[in-house]
Amino acid sequence: MTRKQQYLCGIKSGVPVIFGFIPVGIAYGIMAEQAGLLAGETVAMSVFVFAGASQMMAVGMYGQGAGLASMILAALILNLRHLIMSTCVMNRMKPCGTGFKLLAAFGVTDESFALFTTEQESRATPWYFLGLITVTYTSWVTGSFLGAIAATLLPSILSASLGIALYAMFIGLMIPGVKQNLRLGLLVVLTAVVNSALSQVIPFSWALILSTLLCAGVGVFFVNLDEEEVEEG
Repeated sequence: MTRKQQYLCGIKSGVPVIFGFIPVGIAYGIMAEQAGLLAGETVAMSVFVFAGASQMMAVGMYGQGAGLASMILAALILNLRHLIMSTCVMNRMKPCGTGFKLLAAFGVTDESFALFTTEQESRATPWYFLGLITVTYTSWVTGSFLGAIAATLLPSILSASLGIALYAMFIGLMIPGVKQNLRLGLLVVLTAVVNSALSQVIPFSWALILSTLLCAGVGVFFVNLDEEEVEEG
């Protein structure tokens, strides 16, 4: 296939993601407005960061008065998984220049990673991935813009109700893993308990970071990610 055909195939594969990214992007835009960000700031975060879960966490922390350092550190911890995902994508991608790889790495999300790494080998090209992230990036920024605008038009009670989107997103990310691994579920509960306890004595933002790090350390020894495979064997 030509580069153009590879790019168009990537766009086609990314179309289903639009139906998830735009609604969540709208919810993020509304949350950001509720936290006190201007519409331009809300959209700029999506343009330059492009990480839905960490953006929603950051605006939630900002709304509760967290400092810049704690928001950056929390986002860094949450996005550490991108180091592994980017490595997998680059190893599978056919040879290309460093500049192209840097651009591609910016577009790696849970969704683009899943779609690209499960695609047939013949499509594992830089141009296919570029087409894929063109769709994911554009739909996320569009959703953020629509949310920022909608926040000023929707009734306040409806805007406030959409704040639950942050919790819904994290629950949605967590449930599949918890269903397959009971210990992982217990670790989630432990993290919530530790976070609640720490929040009583230190600022919420730092309680979130410390509880995440402490319980992640516990999880290294406590959670067996191959538990399901062992049981099936």
